[in-house]
Amino acid sequence: MTDSTGITPEDSKIITLARSARARNGVPEGAAVRDETGRTYVAGTVELASLKLSALQTAVAMAVASGAESLEAAAVVSAAETVADADRAAVGDLGGPATPVLLAGPDGTLKSTTPAGA
Repeated sequence: MTDSTGITPEDSKIITLARSARARNGVPEGAAVRDETGRTYVAGTVELASLKLSALQTAVAMAVASGAESLEAAAVVSAAETVADADRAAVGDLGGPATPVLLAGPDGTLKSTTPAGA
């Protein structure tokens, strides 16, 4: 079932989680992914002197480290207008090329949905 914006409650949840991570950590992006069992993994951008990961790459890494075997969906909250190719590739590596990647603005409004393999 979808709401008036065309997204499911489960997808709305990962957008909300991603938005919360962005705000809580004061980072440029927040992300959340949902695995094949419905578990969610939430992360923000990582910027250390020796390690730089986007929020979505970090969320995918957390899912992998926790034993996820696949992804159902991914969401990133960002001021950017598109999801970086490297971020979609990370989602596709675990979830496959058809895994939807939702991009929302800082206010949580959905901007786009793109398959990881697009």
